Amino acid sequence: MASSSSSLEFLGLTLALVLLISPAHSLTCTTQTFTNNKLYSKCVDLPTLKSYLHWTYDSSNSTLSIAFIATPAKSDGWIAWAINPTGTGMAGAQTLLAYKKSDGSMDVKTFNISSYSSIVESTLAFDVLNTSAESSGGIFRLFAKLKVEMESVNHVWQVGPSVSNGFPAKHDFNTDNLQAKGSLSLTGGTTTTTTTTGDSRLKKRNIHGILNAVSWGLLFPIGIIIARYLRTFQSADPAWFYLHIFCQVSGYAIGVAGWATGIKLGSESEGVVYSAHRKIGIALFSLATVQIFALFLRPKKEHKYRFYWNIYHHTLGYAILILSIMNVFKGLDILNPAKHWKSTYIIVIIALGAIALLLEAITWVVVLKRRSSKSTKPYDGFNNGQG
Repeated sequence: MASSSSSLEFLGLTLALVLLISPAHSLTCTTQTFTNNKLYSKCVDLPTLKSYLHWTYDSSNSTLSIAFIATPAKSDGWIAWAINPTGTGMAGAQTLLAYKKSDGSMDVKTFNISSYSSIVESTLAFDVLNTSAESSGGIFRLFAKLKVEMESVNHVWQVGPSVSNGFPAKHDFNTDNLQAKGSLSLTGGTTTTTTTTGDSRLKKRNIHGILNAVSWGLLFPIGIIIARYLRTFQSADPAWFYLHIFCQVSGYAIGVAGWATGIKLGSESEGVVYSAHRKIGIALFSLATVQIFALFLRPKKEHKYRFYWNIYHHTLGYAILILSIMNVFKGLDILNPAKHWKSTYIIVIIALGAIALLLEAITWVVVLKRRSSKSTKPYDGFNNGQG
C-alpha cells in the first residue's frame, strides 16, 4: 500500500510538472492544435512578437493555407500577416488583419498597404479564397486560404493595440515590431528574418534621440541657466560668458548632427511622418541658427541698439528652451524606449528647474542687497556733481 501511495504521489507530481511546461507556458508551433482539427504540413516559430505561422502549400493549384497565431498588443487589439510581392517591409504588403469586434466575435479584413500613409481596406493583389479567425486565452488565430503563384515570398507580421470603426490603430515601433519581416519558402519550409535593415534603422533612431536629448534637451537649458544667473556674480565674470558660449555652440553643433540624422531617417522611412516632431525640429534648427549667427552681430554694452539686441536674444533663447524640451518628450514618445530613460530625463529636467529656482532666489537677494548698499552709500562727490 505504501508503495502504491508513493507511486500515485510520483504520478501527481509528474502530471503537475507536465502542466507547468505545457503549451500554455512554453508554446511552440509543433505543440499547437486548432479547434477545427486542421493540420498543416509546415510551421515555424517566428522570431519576433511571440508569433507562429502554420501553412500548407499545394503547388498543383497554387493555393496556400495559413494559420497565423499571435497575441495582440492589447486585449482589444489586432494581429496581421501579409505577403509583400514588391518589397521586404510593410509598404506594399497585401495584408490579412484579424481583430475582435465590439460584440466579441472575430473578423478578418484585407488591406492593401501601398505606403505607410495609405492604409486602405481593399481586395488584395492575389485571390483570397476564404478567411476566418478565433480567439482564446488572449491569443488570436487568423486562418486564410490564398491563391499564390510564387513558391517563395516576403512576408510581414504585426500586432497592434486597438481597432476603431474597423480601422487598425498604429502599431509600436519597438525592435520586435521593426524586425517582424522575412522571406518564406512555401515548399521548403524555411524562413529567413530580414533584420539588418531594422537594426540599422533602429540604431539611427537611437543615435538621433541621444544627440538631440543631449543638445537641445540638456546643453541649451544649462547654457541659459549659466547666462541668466552666474553673470550676477562679479567673480564669475567673464567665465560665465565663455561657459555660456561653450554650452550653446556645442549644443548647436550636436543638435545639427541630430537634426541631420532625423532628416536622413525621414527620407528612408517613406510614409512615416511625425508631423509635430518634424515641424518643431525644423523650427528649432532655424531659430538656433539665427541665434548662433547673432553672436557676430552683438553690439557693445554701451551701444544704443544693445537694449533691442538683448530683447531679441533673450526672447529667442527662451523660445528655443521651451521648444527643445517639448520636442525631446515628443521624441521619447516616438522612440518608446524603456520607461527608465524617460523617467531619467524627467528627473534631470526637474533638477535643473530646482537649481534655476534656487539661483533665482539667490540672485534676487544679491541684486537687492547691491541696490540697497548703493542707495545708502554716502555721496562721494565724483566730479563734484558736475557729471
